[in-house]
Amino acid sequence: QDQLHLIDAALALARELRASSLHCLFAAPEQAQRLCARGMLARTTVQFHWTNRGYASFEEFLASFNHDKRKKVKQERRKVRDAGITFRWIEGDEIAEHDWAFFNRCYRKTYREHHSSPYLNLEFFCRIGRELPHYMVLVVAERDGRPVAASLNVRSDQRLCGRYWGALEYHPALHFETCYYQGIEYCIARGLDAFEGGSRGEHKLARGLTPVETCSAHWLAHPGFAQAIEDY
Repeated sequence: QDQLHLIDAALALARELRASSLHCLFAAPEQAQRLCARGMLARTTVQFHWTNRGYASFEEFLASFNHDKRKKVKQERRKVRDAGITFRWIEGDEIAEHDWAFFNRCYRKTYREHHSSPYLNLEFFCRIGRELPHYMVLVVAERDGRPVAASLNVRSDQRLCGRYWGALEYHPALHFETCYYQGIEYCIARGLDAFEGGSRGEHKLARGLTPVETCSAHWLAHPGFAQAIEDY
């Protein structure tokens, strides 16, 4: 009953503020049902997660693959090593403003190259670094002692979530290493239960991540837009 009151209050506030929309992400299925009963639209999508089954090393994790998949991952990792690229994990208060500035450059460049608008900025990255340092993990790729790429991850006590990445240089398989394999290695080294690799991309299946359904609920103020979204 308390959840229903909260939903009603949130929708009333959204209307009072003339907000264009209200979104509840990563809801439990029963929560999504309650939200829909109050007029919100349900959405079910798929993310790809890696589960730690007590692996002692990345090699032990790879041993669970069939021969072809294992060979492919090893080839991708070798390409990155052969390019002379190494990695550093920077966590919490160790992440300095110049690290955020570098990550912001990578993030913005990669978004532009994919014809997208980068919606976050350096002020945002520096702020989360100051206010929420214990949740932040940067994976930084370096070549010849110079940073060339980075991924931003958010962690809890038992999970690591990959969020954004970017690169100043193109190297084959650098994306897979920076965004997936390093995150998995981090979880194994820190004893975390899971790595959330984000949504979209069936290519993640070949790299040890498995599909997990996630639920969300959405309210849109404009009736025509809401109908179009519901039809979709």
